Amino acid sequence: MMTYQQSTEPLTATFAAIGTTNRILVTVGSSLPAAVEIAKGHLADLDKAVSRFRDDSEVSQLARMAETGEAWYFGSRLFNHHLDAARHAARISGGLVDFTVGSAVIASGYDADLDVVRSRSGYTLPVRPVKGPGWERVVRGGAGRISTPRGTVLDFGATAKAHAADTIAGLLEAALPGGFLVNLGGDIATAGPAPEGGWRVGIEGADGGIRQVVSITDQGIATSSTQLRRWQTDAGTAHHIVDPRTGRTAPAVWAHVTCVASNALEANTASTASIVLGEEAPAWLNRNRVAARLERPDGTVVFTSDWPLS
Repeated sequence: MMTYQQSTEPLTATFAAIGTTNRILVTVGSSLPAAVEIAKGHLADLDKAVSRFRDDSEVSQLARMAETGEAWYFGSRLFNHHLDAARHAARISGGLVDFTVGSAVIASGYDADLDVVRSRSGYTLPVRPVKGPGWERVVRGGAGRISTPRGTVLDFGATAKAHAADTIAGLLEAALPGGFLVNLGGDIATAGPAPEGGWRVGIEGADGGIRQVVSITDQGIATSSTQLRRWQTDAGTAHHIVDPRTGRTAPAVWAHVTCVASNALEANTASTASIVLGEEAPAWLNRNRVAARLERPDGTVVFTSDWPLS
């Protein structure tokens, strides 16, 4: 989770959408009203395409079609745009970030809005884990045709916000003057000229305290956490990140992992993969030259070699 800090702040606007708090920052003040409207419009379309919590979303429609057998569906341009982004994330992470984990996430108890999930006295996990079919079994055909195996529930939770941040940042740069920072619930993308000294981004802990401040110019930055979206089950505390290799909630080795990459999608892919990998994450991140900060639940911090220490 992140907040923006800047000594000479550009203008900023905050608004709620897609179940989170979002911020748009601009270096040219006159661009702010139009930037917010562009962002709101895109997120409204995104919600209808990929939300797992809307009965009328394309994701929900496809899931219902797959309940009784293999399903095929002609997705909208936006749906396929996010499917392609999720496929990219799966490919570069070696399948650690897999968008077919929807059934496993539901089986872990995250089958409704988080406030509803948390309001339950407890949730009984299935005896056997529910595993998705694997991202490579979702076929992307011509004219937007998508085929999924029986029982597949697509879940773009690891990629949709980040890719939307990248997309909105690009839209703003193409349409309006100035530089832009788009923060969708902690998934941050930038476009256009940065302020002098760069965009100063504060890395937050679950308690809201700033752990470190870093500067970015044209990169994306994202944090994945095991401490925020969590709830109680009969087996203990669960959180929203599932290990696709097991179908179970990933062990909470790390409280937070923050990564910087060329865009928000790849930053969030790396941070999510790190939660799944647990103790293996620092070595994996270093091999892939990803700048990252990893914090354990006890507050101990591990940095990759490319992360700025000050």
